Amino acid sequence: MLLPKSYHRPNLPELVSSKARFSSLSSTSHALLVDKAITLLKFHPHHLDSLSSRFTPQSASYFLLKSQFDQTLTLKFLTWARNHPFFDSHCKCLSLHILTRFKLYKTAQTLAQELALSASDPSGSSIFQCLKDSYHVYNSSSAVFDLMVKSYSHLNMIDQAVNTINLAKSSGFMPGVLSYNSVLDAIVRSRGSVKLSAEEVYREMIRSRVSPNVYTYNILIRGFCSVGELQKGLGCFGEMERNGCLPNVVTYNTLIDAYCKMGRIDEAFGLLKSMSSKGMQPNLISYNVIINGLCREGSMKEAWEILEEMGYKGFTPDEVTYNTLLNGYCKEGNFHQALVIHAEMVRNGVSPSVVTYTALINSMCKARNLNRAMEFFDQMRIRGLRPNERTYTTLIDGFSRQGLLNEAYRILNEMTESGFSPSVVTYNAFIHGHCVLERMEEALGVVQEMVEKGLAPDVVSYSTIISGFCRKGELDRAFQMKQEMVEKGVSPDAVTYSSLIQGLCEMRRLTEACDLSQEMLDMGLPPDEFTYTTLINAYCVEGDLNKALHLHDEMIHKGFLPDAVTYSVLINGLNKQARTREAKRLLFKLIYEESVPSDVTYDTLIENCSNIEFKSVVALIKGFCMKGLMHEADRVFESMVERNHKPGEAVYNVIIHGHCRGGNLPKAFNLYKEMIHSGFVPHTVTVITLIKALFKEGMNEEMSEVIGDTLRSCRLNEAELAKVLVEINHKEGNMEAVLNVLTDMAKDGLLPNSGKTAYAGG
Repeated sequence: MLLPKSYHRPNLPELVSSKARFSSLSSTSHALLVDKAITLLKFHPHHLDSLSSRFTPQSASYFLLKSQFDQTLTLKFLTWARNHPFFDSHCKCLSLHILTRFKLYKTAQTLAQELALSASDPSGSSIFQCLKDSYHVYNSSSAVFDLMVKSYSHLNMIDQAVNTINLAKSSGFMPGVLSYNSVLDAIVRSRGSVKLSAEEVYREMIRSRVSPNVYTYNILIRGFCSVGELQKGLGCFGEMERNGCLPNVVTYNTLIDAYCKMGRIDEAFGLLKSMSSKGMQPNLISYNVIINGLCREGSMKEAWEILEEMGYKGFTPDEVTYNTLLNGYCKEGNFHQALVIHAEMVRNGVSPSVVTYTALINSMCKARNLNRAMEFFDQMRIRGLRPNERTYTTLIDGFSRQGLLNEAYRILNEMTESGFSPSVVTYNAFIHGHCVLERMEEALGVVQEMVEKGLAPDVVSYSTIISGFCRKGELDRAFQMKQEMVEKGVSPDAVTYSSLIQGLCEMRRLTEACDLSQEMLDMGLPPDEFTYTTLINAYCVEGDLNKALHLHDEMIHKGFLPDAVTYSVLINGLNKQARTREAKRLLFKLIYEESVPSDVTYDTLIENCSNIEFKSVVALIKGFCMKGLMHEADRVFESMVERNHKPGEAVYNVIIHGHCRGGNLPKAFNLYKEMIHSGFVPHTVTVITLIKALFKEGMNEEMSEVIGDTLRSCRLNEAELAKVLVEINHKEGNMEAVLNVLTDMAKDGLLPNSGKTAYAGG
């Protein structure tokens, strides 16, 4: 039969033994000393030190026994006694009983952790035995064992925590959910460094008939999600709901974060929206997690929209929100918007931290604006913030990449004076700087210095030097470095091989480059986009377009998406051999895979388009409009006009719609008038989109003109009533009603969709 959690029924010999042991403490000498100590604590506490030399562990134990029901007296004694030699582990065990009974858990846990760290017994059994022996005399509860388990767990002493649970159970006590949760949390925090698994502990908890609570499930979900096992996390989520345990906002935030880290943003959004249907409101962390997920995916527009939604819901962005957005914009290369975020952060009273300034400094270094980077560096020190190792290394890297090594070494000196030692990343920045200046001997000197300082050069160190030798055309030395890194136990990566392949291609040693590409594959390193593009370019230069196209197909087959550079290389190569149709097909593919072609690629293609081919160019304009690339769409449109190829109705509809979405209403309206003048009737969707956009921008005259044209072109008999409704609501300024009537007319087929009009040219 399982006993209640807080109850332990001792056998008679055990009870007699414990009482006898503690009655022996009340000798006359101990009693007199303790009585005197109590008097001094109550009336003259500053005189208590005069008794310290007379106190022993036995007299301290007797004091605790006698004062155990007086909270104030006990706390005063503990404050005075705990740092004295006589206050041994036995005294600390007795104190834990009293503190847990008074529910002074914070003080109790601090003392329990001291006890755990000072214990000579590595298993924790002696501490358990002491607590067990004194349990009844101090009117304790099993909360004292929960506390000890929690303290061990907090110190990552998981074996002692589990041993205490087992000893408690075998002695007739019932450890509670707090004990199991503490152990589970410690295992999850250990990230696999202990043999015991969280699932084993959870199963034992269920076998012991301890009901899991929301914290149990949250720990398990966090554990599964942290190692990428989202499905198991979702399984726990389902189980807790089936067991009637309501998830809280932490549960949802953990799962939302896991979805975001896996790039499953839509599912993260779905979970966020489902919270309100469960009667739960997202908190600031929920929004920060979503913003972080969007920033990781580079979806900065959507991240900004979430920031605005936070404002509508009454949430004030914190430092985490702003730092996440700032890093996202920096990663995207949108340094202007990063500065806007910083300005808004300061304006809203959120103090930028070292993390904020380091991100800003990094963004300015990437933008090659080192003056502004130093301004932020100085600004953070004025604010009393101390740069960290990453701040210094970011600046060193920024100066090194531009070959400004004197400034980089000056920052290094300041870094070391501030107590930071340069890391491998710091040294790699200097290696890169020397390679930029083609000072290869100095770069090798930095590697030697790293070794002397006890730092092992990594794959980045070697790959940077190999790349430097390749750029100088010194391929023999580059291959020597590759051999050296392998001998030192550093495996070449894709960057190492790509640099060597590029070097070989530039020397027109294509056979060796292909052999090296095969070696990459044999090493289990599939060539990346850069490697393929290098090889494709080399074959294009050699005029072997078939081999280049074969590599393009192989690249896609192996799961790599060619980017704008790859396509530019191929398109230029095809055009040089007058294979324009294939070039055009590749450009269309490029548009629909969301890469933006370079001017050279685009201009080359347009120059080779015949009038016949222009008839299908609406697909190209549509592709640009769908991606919001209206400048490129306009260039295609203008090229058609310049080549005397008259744009058709479909082209007008697509580009007007595109400019409406892009917010360029004057351009959209001018194209609309041009379309009408050419005798075309805009599609219903185009008309309604244009009217809505003009109304939103307050362009009332232009809007009235479009509405008038639309009503004149529709079939009078069938649309008479609808026309009257439109005219009345338009005069009254009720645009919502106008748009509703026009939409209904379109659904009923009363608005024209295509063809020439009776008023063409007029």
